[in-house]
Amino acid sequence: MSAAEIGWRLREQATRRAWARRQVHGNGLERLPPLAAVTGPAQARRFTSVLPPGTAELVPEAARAAIVADADRLLKGEWETLGVVRTDMERPDWFADPVTGRRSAPGAYAFSLNQRDESAVGNVKQVWEASRLQHLTLLAVAWYLTGEDAYPLRVAEQLDSWWRENPFLSGINWTSGIELGIRLVNFAWIRRLLNGWPGAADLFERNELAVRQVRWHQEYLAAFRSRGSSANNHVIAEAAGQLVASCAFPWFAESVRWRRDSARLFERELAHNTFPSGINRELASDYHGFVAELGFFAAIEAEAAGVPLSDATWRLLCAMTDCMAALVDERARPPRQADSDEGRVVLLDAPEHNRWPALLSLGTALFGRLGWWPPVTTDTGQVLAAALLGTAGSGTRVVSGRPSERPSRFADAGLTILRTEPADSPEIWIRCDGGPHGFLSIAAHAHADALSVEVRHGGTDILADPGTYCYHGEPAWRSYFKSTIAHNTAEIGGQSQSTECGPFMWSRQARCRELEVADPGRTWAAQHDGYQALRPPAAHRRSVRLDPGARAVEICDVIDGGGHEVRMAYHFGPLVRMSLDGTMAALSWPDAKVPGAARLALPAGLEWRAYRGSVSPVLGWYSEGLGRKTPAVTLVGTGRCRPDAPLVTRIEFTEPEITAED
Repeated sequence: MSAAEIGWRLREQATRRAWARRQVHGNGLERLPPLAAVTGPAQARRFTSVLPPGTAELVPEAARAAIVADADRLLKGEWETLGVVRTDMERPDWFADPVTGRRSAPGAYAFSLNQRDESAVGNVKQVWEASRLQHLTLLAVAWYLTGEDAYPLRVAEQLDSWWRENPFLSGINWTSGIELGIRLVNFAWIRRLLNGWPGAADLFERNELAVRQVRWHQEYLAAFRSRGSSANNHVIAEAAGQLVASCAFPWFAESVRWRRDSARLFERELAHNTFPSGINRELASDYHGFVAELGFFAAIEAEAAGVPLSDATWRLLCAMTDCMAALVDERARPPRQADSDEGRVVLLDAPEHNRWPALLSLGTALFGRLGWWPPVTTDTGQVLAAALLGTAGSGTRVVSGRPSERPSRFADAGLTILRTEPADSPEIWIRCDGGPHGFLSIAAHAHADALSVEVRHGGTDILADPGTYCYHGEPAWRSYFKSTIAHNTAEIGGQSQSTECGPFMWSRQARCRELEVADPGRTWAAQHDGYQALRPPAAHRRSVRLDPGARAVEICDVIDGGGHEVRMAYHFGPLVRMSLDGTMAALSWPDAKVPGAARLALPAGLEWRAYRGSVSPVLGWYSEGLGRKTPAVTLVGTGRCRPDAPLVTRIEFTEPEITAED
C-alpha cells in the first residue's frame, strides 16, 4: 500500500470509531428523531419510476413458469445459497450461518466485528447472501406476473423483519459496503415490481422505518467506500447501489448530491476497472459478469430517472457485453478463470448456476444482439429492462464500432480463445491465459495461473480450471485452489509462480506477456517471469496450437534454467474418465451432454501419476461453485527441467466407442 492509502485507512478507522455513537439499537427505533427534517412530509414522497402497463404479458411462458416454481418453493421456506439448500426461509435468521450453525451478535457495533473470523460470525458469505434480499425480488417478480397476494405478503413480512432486526450499524450485515449497494438495487426493484399492489406505498414511502433504512444505507456509502488497493468490484457495487437508490428514492435533502457524486464515482471506477477491450481487469470471469450486471442496472436506473450516464460509459458497458458473447463456449458457458463467488445483483428470473445467458439477454435489451453472438433466449430480465428503458424514451442503445466478427484475442487482457468453427461440431474451445496476474497491488481475486489453459469439447470441461471452492474459514483449501499446482500449467521449484500472503492478497505477482500470435484463432504463445527469484532463475514459455482438421490440441512447454524440479498438472472435468498407461492416457466422457473421447500423449520427460479426491497431497478436486467440491482426476508429471527438451502434450479427440450397453 502507498503512504497515501495507509493514511486514508487510518482516517477511516478513526471515523468508524467515532460513528459508534450513531449506532441504532433494536430497542431504540422508537426514540429516533422525526424524518421530516431530511425528507419533508410523508405525502410528498413518491415512487415514479414504474413499468408501463402490459409489460407482464410480454414475458415468455417458460420464464414465467420457472419464476413461479421457485417462488412457490420460497413460500415453503426452500432456497439454495452457495451450494447449501436451506429450508428456513419462511422466517430466516438474518445472523445465522447454515453451514457452521454459528450466529453472530445482532446488537454488536458493526465495525467491532471481524467478518473473516468464522468462530465469531460463521461463514459470512452465507450470512450475507440471504441479506442481499434477492429472493424477495424474485417473489416480487412472481407477484408482478401472477397477482397472487401470497408473494407480496411474504416480501412485506421479511422486509419488515430485516429492517427491524438490522438497525443502523448493528450487526454483521453492516460491515461491507458491497452488501449495502446490492441491497439498495433490490429495494428499488422490489418497489417497482410491487407498484400495482395496494400495500406497496405503505411498505416503502409511507413507512418511516423503510425510509430510514434507505437513508442509512446511503449515508453509509457516502462515508465509507473501497479505495486504493481494494477499489475493485466492491467500489463498483457501492457506487451503483447509491446511484440506483438516489435515482429511485430521491426523497432526501442530499439526494441530488448523492446521485451526482455516485454517478461520477461509478463512471470513473468502471473505466478504471476495465481494459479498453471491455475485459474486466480483475481477470476473474465471474467478476466480469458481476460488474457488467452492476453496470446494466445502474445505467437503466439513471436513464429511467432522466439523468443518463455518459456515452463513454454506455460504450464501455456495450464492450463488456460483446466480450461476454465472444468468450462463451457453444453452450454459453463462460471461462472459469480465477475467483468466483457466483455473485449476482438482481433476480428477475429463476437463478441458474451459469448466469451469463441471462446477462446476454439483458445486454440484448440494452444494445441489441450482434449476428455472431450465441443464441439468446428472451427472459423476464430482458423484457423488464426493455420496458423501463422504453418509458425513458431511449430504448436500445446504438453503439458504433462494435465488432463485425467474433473476436478471439483480447491483447490488453492477455486473454485468447482458440476454437473450431461453428459448423465443425462438437466445438473444441480453449482459453489461454497470458495476461497480468490480477488487478491492483493486492490482486484480491487472482490465482497463480499464468499460462494455464482450459479445454472443452462440446461445452464439457476436459482440461478444467478447478474453480474456487471457498473464501473464508478453510485456509488450506483456499490456498490450494489459488495455487499454481491447482491449474493446468507448470510449477517449478516446489512453489507457486506468485506468492500469496493472505486469502485475498499477493506479495509477489508473476508478470506474464503474450508473444506474437502468427495464426490468430489457431495458435498462441506466452511467457512469464514468476520463477526469476529461484537460484538459478527459471523461465517458463508455453505455446498452444489447435489443429481443426486433426481435431487435436498441442501444448508445448519450454522451461529454461537450473534443472529445478518441475510438476506439471492437468486437471480434468468431473465427467471425464481416464486410464493412464505410462505417458499415454485414454479419456472418455460418456455421461456428458455431448459424449466424447480422446487420446492424450503426455511429455515423456516426466513421470506421471493420477490423483482423484486426494487430501494428502491435496489434488484431484473440481469446484462447481462456492461451497462445493467434488473429486475429479488430476494428472501430475514430475521431473527436472531441461531447456533443450521441450515438454509436448497432445490431445486428439476421437469418436467415443459404442458398446452393447450403450
